[in-house]
Amino acid sequence: MADAGDTAASPTRDWRETVFLPETPFPMRGGLPQKEPEILAKWGDLYGDLRKLRQSQGAPLFVLHDGPPYANGDIHIGHALNKTLKDFVVRSQFLLGKDVDYVPGWDCHGLPIEWKIEERFRAEGKRKDEVSKAAFRAACREYAAGWIDVQMAQFKRLGVLGDWANRYATMDFSTEAAIVAEFHRFKNSGQLYRGSKPVMWSPVERTALADAEIEYHDHVSPTVWVKFPVTGASDDHDDDLLAFRHATPSVVIWTTTPWTLPANRAISYGPEIDYGLYEVTAMETGLEFEPWAKPGDRLIVADKLAEDVFKAAKIAAWTRIDAINPSGLECAHPLAALHSGYGFSVPLLAGDHVTDDAGTGFVHTAPGHGADDYEVWKAHGHHEVPDTVDPDGAYYPSVPLFAGLKVIETEGKKDKIGKFGPANKAVTEALIQAGNLLARGRLEHSYPHSWRSKAPVIFRNTPQWFIKMDAPLKGGDTLRELALTAIDDTSFHPAAGKNRIRSMVEGRPDWLISRQRAWGTPLAMFVDKHTGQPLNDPEVDARILAAVREGGADAWFERPDADFLGVHDPANYEKITDILDVWFDSGCTHAFTLEGRADSHWPADLYLEGSDQHRGWFQSNLLEGCGTRGRAPYRAVLTHGFTQDENGEKMSKSRGNTTDPAVVIKESGADILRLWVALVDYAEDQRIGKQILQTTVDAYRKLRNTVRYLLGALNGFDEAERITDYDQFPPLEKFILHRLWELDGQVRAAYAEYRFQDVVRPVLEFCSGDLSALYFDVRKDSLYCDRPDAIRRRAARTVMHEVFLRLTAWLAPLTPFTMEEAWGTFAPEGGSNCARVIPETPAAWENAAEAGRWAKVETVLEVVNDALEAARRDKRIGGALDAWPIVTGPAGIFAPFEGLDAAEVFRTSGAELREGGDAVTVEVQVAGHAKCARSWRRVPDVGSDPEYPELSARDADAVRWLDSRKAA
Repeated sequence: MADAGDTAASPTRDWRETVFLPETPFPMRGGLPQKEPEILAKWGDLYGDLRKLRQSQGAPLFVLHDGPPYANGDIHIGHALNKTLKDFVVRSQFLLGKDVDYVPGWDCHGLPIEWKIEERFRAEGKRKDEVSKAAFRAACREYAAGWIDVQMAQFKRLGVLGDWANRYATMDFSTEAAIVAEFHRFKNSGQLYRGSKPVMWSPVERTALADAEIEYHDHVSPTVWVKFPVTGASDDHDDDLLAFRHATPSVVIWTTTPWTLPANRAISYGPEIDYGLYEVTAMETGLEFEPWAKPGDRLIVADKLAEDVFKAAKIAAWTRIDAINPSGLECAHPLAALHSGYGFSVPLLAGDHVTDDAGTGFVHTAPGHGADDYEVWKAHGHHEVPDTVDPDGAYYPSVPLFAGLKVIETEGKKDKIGKFGPANKAVTEALIQAGNLLARGRLEHSYPHSWRSKAPVIFRNTPQWFIKMDAPLKGGDTLRELALTAIDDTSFHPAAGKNRIRSMVEGRPDWLISRQRAWGTPLAMFVDKHTGQPLNDPEVDARILAAVREGGADAWFERPDADFLGVHDPANYEKITDILDVWFDSGCTHAFTLEGRADSHWPADLYLEGSDQHRGWFQSNLLEGCGTRGRAPYRAVLTHGFTQDENGEKMSKSRGNTTDPAVVIKESGADILRLWVALVDYAEDQRIGKQILQTTVDAYRKLRNTVRYLLGALNGFDEAERITDYDQFPPLEKFILHRLWELDGQVRAAYAEYRFQDVVRPVLEFCSGDLSALYFDVRKDSLYCDRPDAIRRRAARTVMHEVFLRLTAWLAPLTPFTMEEAWGTFAPEGGSNCARVIPETPAAWENAAEAGRWAKVETVLEVVNDALEAARRDKRIGGALDAWPIVTGPAGIFAPFEGLDAAEVFRTSGAELREGGDAVTVEVQVAGHAKCARSWRRVPDVGSDPEYPELSARDADAVRWLDSRKAA
């Protein structure tokens, strides 16, 4: 069939008027940036309407619980990816016939907001301590509320459905009360305790940080090899003492934190490591500086690491005097010669954490500045843990030689804040002065930083509140054991997430939940000043909760203690003013968002966040749920990777390689961004940029053009035209119906398992291959030129209708705006496309034999198409309808063509199939018949109808049918 606009030679009538060309108001260009807001307005409260509809249908309930984004700034591409994936889940579950509960929420407390408000007050000439806590918290609340409104509008513009009217926020008064209630559960069950131990501390932010608030960046640290002179040994070391008689040996340690040496109280060694006593016999020569070691020095190091140590110290030759067992040795502190404050003995303690992979085989142990250091110090019966560094990252006044020096700069020039201060250099110079520095260097390594301030953190001993991981609970299991069991009972998508979070829970320390800041939910409790234990009084707890529900967390800070304590004397109790870790806040969201609601259920069916939340939100919810309810608050967890630029590099505003979702929506529309999300493998890190988005636009154009063609081809279709008897369908229609049956199963399974890429990619391939390249092209002649009541044309339109019904349903969760527009074009009174479920696909459509037939037909068709294209290039034919190919092939190759019209399959005027040879070959002959003025086919019966001498018999019959209806 010729395209619209083609004309036959000298026609007696304009036959184009008789061709049934596709017609639709659905435009080729989407115009999404203008059209999508109109569709959003038309939807109104679509989510609420869908819930009511599904509930009226008795649909099963599916609960997706929202991990709260932080209310601080415009959304970025990571937000867009996350919320779009969640919307895929919500819409696909509605599509599968379920009622879906999804309440969006926001995380509102914490340091980033505090900093913004501090900056605001500084700009007004006010320091933070000059502003009342109530005014400061009110400003934080106002700031967060403003960003909630902004982000909500941005999420809605993406097309995200949810219960926006009942959104949750961790700063709402009722929410803060619920968080305090969850905290009280831990307090009253005995899982809470106050401990003085080293924790990750941010001097810049003046607060403790949890593991989930830490990120690691490359950092160059000074390294020092330090001598600890041996001063004594137990009786078991008589032989060693003889070896020590000639020269006092030194145990050598290596560290990347010289600033911690004033806090040193011990040296740890590995019981399974072989150590030796070595004597220096010669130094390297020709050096630009004089090394600190000299011949005659005796050093104790791990045998495996001795050569590395001596290389660092520029030692050229040495002798191993003897093997050494470090157990029972005592050393002097390396700074003892400079100040009596370091005159204590430094014992050697066995520690399983010591290895001989690097360093010296000995670990300098400062129990106030390292978790392993603390544990080994305590394990050997020591209880006093020295405090050397204050909250601002400076040495306390009591620290000999270094009082007041900064470990981390927290004041002064902006570019210096968060940098290491003079402490490392000062300690190193003191070691040189004391004669106990063996070597020094620099090392680039991964160092912990605050994920908020990006400043380095330190381990610092400080009193904090913890939740016990390994104390038996009522049922006998520990919180760690309950959490590990819950992980095993949870489905993970992808499955590797299970091992990731499991390993983290297996090795994590007790849960540090206290923070020393102002903007957050307080650890609202009193502690007995005599016993140090939290007060467990239900009436006190009830008064606290009532006050917070009424006035928010501010009530805890502003109201007098007596208001809460009742019969208890305030003089006997300490009011805790620390705030809860924000991860505890968000770890409680399941309790106040899902639990107790008639239209939801606990636990949730799914949590969906980035893979970093294995140590963040997923884990805090896991621990909170297990600690208070004995199980995780979720049945399944889905994780996605991070979005990078087109080169696979991390996005950064300073580098200018970010992709702003607002810009993409403004230029191309939300459906383009959504289709990008659908096309990527979200389980891995994904890439985005202009070129990738252009590829997405091309894919969108294919989908849109497919739907547009269907709409045009279905113009005027009604049920009277439908073919209902499967046996009446021609073979090609049966093949397309089989493909619909096949795809329907794939799409349903993919949506049920959250494999969105496995929805869109097969559908795209179906549109490009089975439909555009085969079905639409083959059936174009029938659609345009057969009389409307012809079985072949009716069959084609029936199948196209089935295709349209399924395409617009399958793609509704992914590109909802476009599918809504398409459905509204076809069925203006049919309600929202989003309210539909996937049409049931008859099992009778399965036809593996027909699928096998067309796979073989297409192998021959590919050869014929190549030959026709070559003939066009050589200008032997103008188009396929000018051709009458003779196709030759091996015996049996044409068996699949039985019952088919080969010319129809090849889109030529005629064709001849011949057996012979070893491969398929094609001779493209020019059709020798007259051209039909209407369909442009060159067939023998052109002119056979005297009433329409320019037409083929088929076309003449169609025009006669049309003319008769016009006349009527």
